[in-house]
Amino acid sequence: MRVLLVGAGGVGSAAVAIAARRTFFETMVVADHDPVRAERAVAGHGDRFVAAQVDAASADAVTALCREHRITHVLNAVDPRFVMPIFDGAFAAGADYLDMAMSLSHFETGVKLGDEQFALADTWSAAGRLALCGIGVEPGLSDVFARYAADELFSEIDEIGVRDGANLTVDGYDFAPSFSIWTTIEECLNPPVVWERDRGWYTTEPFSEPEVFHFPEGIGPVECVNVEHEEVLLIPRWVKARRVTFKYGLGDEFIDVLKTLHKLGLDAVSPVRVRGVEVSPRDVVAASLPDPATLGARMRGKTCAGTWVRGLGPDGRPREVYLYHVVDNEWSMREYGHQAVVWQTAVNPVVALELLASGAWAGVGVLGPEALPPMPFLDLLNGYGSPWAMEER
Repeated sequence: MRVLLVGAGGVGSAAVAIAARRTFFETMVVADHDPVRAERAVAGHGDRFVAAQVDAASADAVTALCREHRITHVLNAVDPRFVMPIFDGAFAAGADYLDMAMSLSHFETGVKLGDEQFALADTWSAAGRLALCGIGVEPGLSDVFARYAADELFSEIDEIGVRDGANLTVDGYDFAPSFSIWTTIEECLNPPVVWERDRGWYTTEPFSEPEVFHFPEGIGPVECVNVEHEEVLLIPRWVKARRVTFKYGLGDEFIDVLKTLHKLGLDAVSPVRVRGVEVSPRDVVAASLPDPATLGARMRGKTCAGTWVRGLGPDGRPREVYLYHVVDNEWSMREYGHQAVVWQTAVNPVVALELLASGAWAGVGVLGPEALPPMPFLDLLNGYGSPWAMEER
């Protein structure tokens, strides 16, 4: 296996640190628009890693880099506005493809998250190639949990609800998101999507249907709200349930900041002209905040990603469970030198690559994680030293 990792930011750099301890691949080319960042990501991890420069907005550039290094698998670790050129570039090069966020929605034209990729599923299938989409933590591990619940824990599912919460703090900052603010603005300010068996996919207002969800391992109660997320678009394609939702524990302050950015137009991606320079307001916001990859030493607490499922167990009696994965920032910094949120995101595509290399996972076309058997993934995740868990509720 020869991997092209596009993006040497927080998640990409964490993926390098994780993959460096595994033996399943021959070469990993780490490419970024900033060659210095790519060099920094691979430094000290051995000669299997090669730094390169690439324009992620150019499918031709991705294809050329794949051909130069005889790439078999492309892992996309940049924000979702670059999904389609990397997706198309990998296909043109004859490589398989993985990402952690799917193609963007465009509500004005009825385009949902991932629609642009699923529109090309037959083309990928005909070529015998695999695009494994949404294989981070959420989407990703959360989808694997959904499939596991359907296969092993329930005879009938009423609702699958992905729930994400944390008790992380960042010393010295009043406001410092632990993940890409560009992506966070996109998913939080777009209309959230809900799926119901009798209604299909429909949208609600941003931050709708608040609920207090109790997270395990000392995190405790966190108010969660509806957010646009890939799981709601993926899970119903392969897992039977009456309802699928995604709710994120943002907190009042974070929601107020996002609403203010929207009110001022600072969430916009279209460039505006400022003193003769064209600049995207959202890019200005991102550039004004600290890089999440640099916050690890200042962060305290834990982050939890998981899937809450209720329905009927195999015995026909009501059952409710929460399958989850918790990462303590102190542990991830000590063990890998990367903060908890980016590490938790990065470990899952590395696990998936190893399963593809071994043949434990295989497929063609455009697939989500829930299209593949869950136990090989969950067993291997435990083998990476970061076990998942389950609570009966």
